[in-house]
Amino acid sequence: MGGGAFILVLAVALAESVAPAERKCQLSGLWRNDQDSLMEISVLRDNGDFQGQYLTRVTLSEGCALISPLRGAQQQLGEEGWPTFGFTVSWDKFSNATTTFVGQCFVDAGGKETLSTMWLLREAVGSLEEDWKATRVGRNVFTRKRTTKGKILMNLSPPCEAVPSPAP
Repeated sequence: MGGGAFILVLAVALAESVAPAERKCQLSGLWRNDQDSLMEISVLRDNGDFQGQYLTRVTLSEGCALISPLRGAQQQLGEEGWPTFGFTVSWDKFSNATTTFVGQCFVDAGGKETLSTMWLLREAVGSLEEDWKATRVGRNVFTRKRTTKGKILMNLSPPCEAVPSPAP
């Protein structure tokens, strides 16, 4: 093998070994899912714990959805930099339900970050006999929404206006 060919093979091998590190997935930031809901992970600690906010576009009631807090943890990053994670959102400001998500973060060859998640939603019911209908399961795919730095979910949240009473 000539010197030029050897250098080319070496350069390709080095590029492939560096690519996963350059494609690490970071959970912090703003994400939009396939239901148009928004999630902002604002604090990611060294131990993997994180917190943020979630604005759902899907509600169990006819009421206005409000921003809800989320808390979770990610597995420490491996060589690929594609962590698994879980987080919980309590919808107590507008619904008597809680949702827990689990998933993994991926980065494709073009640099697009995706969170692939499954969720369980638990809605409060009035009796043990109604327990059969209290839990739902689903899947969401989130993609990163590029924005300027800082907490921006509040700016993207539609205002919840009080529904006027009908005139007598």
